Amino acid sequence: MKIEENRDKDVLKIDGLTNFNPPHIFECGQAFRWNWDGQGYVGIVGDKVVRVLWDGTTLTLENTTYEDFNTIWQDYFDLNTDYGSIIEKLSKDPVLVEAIKHGWGIRILNQDPWETLISFIISARNGINRIKTTVDKISQKFGEKITWADKVYYKFPSVDALANADEDELRSCGCGYRGPYIKGTAQLIRSGEINLDTLMSIDYKDAKKQLLKCPGVGPKVADCVLLFSLKKGQAFPVDVWIGRIMEELYSQEMKDFKDIREFAENRFGDIAGYAQQYLFYYAREKQIGKVSSRV
Repeated sequence: MKIEENRDKDVLKIDGLTNFNPPHIFECGQAFRWNWDGQGYVGIVGDKVVRVLWDGTTLTLENTTYEDFNTIWQDYFDLNTDYGSIIEKLSKDPVLVEAIKHGWGIRILNQDPWETLISFIISARNGINRIKTTVDKISQKFGEKITWADKVYYKFPSVDALANADEDELRSCGCGYRGPYIKGTAQLIRSGEINLDTLMSIDYKDAKKQLLKCPGVGPKVADCVLLFSLKKGQAFPVDVWIGRIMEELYSQEMKDFKDIREFAENRFGDIAGYAQQYLFYYAREKQIGKVSSRV
């Protein structure tokens, strides 16, 4: 991987990446603050606004520095993980061979656990576009402003901001019945009853038990948080859509979500979450199991 920095323009150019494709990464339902602006994908990560451009060989990051790359982007884009090895292992499964061909450039983003937790509480029984809209609205309502390229963006709200939020205001942002869940979860985090900072260092099952204490968090949402922000690669989020995919592509016998998780754990082991991403993206694009844009 070769990195070239233009300090005058705050632009980084990165060559030598493999198994990296922004549409695969940003359109697979794992993150909700990245949008195509006609040139590239613009995202808000922490207090940074960045545009990602990809020409098939070179990754360009606008509005960032080499220091940011070392402290944020290298981990955020999971560039330290050997996806070639993961693909090699998963390709032993004949079903995944086709899925990987379709979504070869997927990488699992290492997102902020707090933002990911609230975003996936919002995701329950919701479509991707509505999730994005709601996340944007609560950020505008409760987050801090960031300005870049003469445009105003908003940081994701802090724990305190959502713990103190009025439930009617949360509903007005599109949270609906999830408003009390968001406020209640924020209050749990603020009280210290659940410490998100410790979850990465404990094992998968114990971390999942902690997340399940949060209002509005079931097994699927917990697994999304574990996979997309806490580096638990064995997490295999299951909902009705993944259930249909697994039934159609693997076995009609799997009717129970618990059975599907156990099947995935036994078949894919500690990289089950990567398998899930390839399968979901492939099925959604190919309309396998009648998968929609719902997360």
